[in-house]
Amino acid sequence: MTRALDIAFPLALAALVLGAWEWAIHHWQVPHYVLPAPSAIAQALCANFASLMASLGSTLWVTLQAFAAATLLGVATAIGFTQSRLLERTLYPYAVILQVTPVVAIAPLILIWVGFDHINLALVIVATIVAFFPILAGATLGLKSADFNLLDLARLHGASRLQVLWRIRLPTALPYLLSGMKTAGGLALIGAVVAEFVAGSGTATGLAWRIVESGNRLEIATLFAALALLALAGVVIFAALSLLEWALLRRWHESAISE
Repeated sequence: MTRALDIAFPLALAALVLGAWEWAIHHWQVPHYVLPAPSAIAQALCANFASLMASLGSTLWVTLQAFAAATLLGVATAIGFTQSRLLERTLYPYAVILQVTPVVAIAPLILIWVGFDHINLALVIVATIVAFFPILAGATLGLKSADFNLLDLARLHGASRLQVLWRIRLPTALPYLLSGMKTAGGLALIGAVVAEFVAGSGTATGLAWRIVESGNRLEIATLFAALALLALAGVVIFAALSLLEWALLRRWHESAISE
C-alpha cells in the first residue's frame, strides 16, 4: 500500500501541474514560441520521435561510458588512497581542483586536445570528469569507515592487506559507494550534455544539440520534448541505481532493510 502511494502521489501532482499548465496556456493565449502547451509538446515528441530517440541514444551511450569509467577510476583511486597515505595527500587536492573547476571552462580544451575526429572520446572524458569526484569521495570515506576492531582482529590472525580490503573494507564501503554512484549517474548525464553543447554543430548528435537546433529554429515545442526526454533519462538512471542499491543492501544493511 505504501509503495503504491509513493507512486500515486507524484503522478497525481504531475497530472495536476500539466493540467494547470495546459489551462493557463489556453486561457492567457500564450504564444507557442514563448511557452508551448503540454499537448503541443506531446505532438512535437510524436512528430520527431525517431530523431529524438536517436539523439537520446547517443547521449545515453556517452553517459553510460562516462559513468563506467568514473566508477572504475574512482574506486581504483580510492583503494590507492586507503593503501597509501602519501598517495592520498599527493593526489587528493588535485581531485578537488578538478571537481571545483567549471567543466564548461575545460571542455573546449579537451575537445581541442583530443580532436574532433575523436569527438565521442572527448565527450566521454568531459562527462567522466564531472562524475568522478562523488564516486571517489564516497568510496574513500567508505573504505576508511571499516571497524577498527575488525581490522585489528584480521591483522591479529595474519590476514594480508588484500584479504582485509576484500573481506572488510570493500563491504563496509559498498553503501557509501552506491550513494556516490547515484549522484554520479546524474552528473554523468549533465557532463555529456555540457560536452555536446560545447562540441556544437556538425559534431555532436545528442539531445543537447537538438535543443540548440530547436531553439535556433524557434521550434520550442521540440525543444521542450528534448528537455523532457533528458529529464526522463535522468530519472531512469537514478531509479536504476536506486534499485541496484536496494538489491545489494536489502539483506544486511540498515538503510535498505524494510521496517
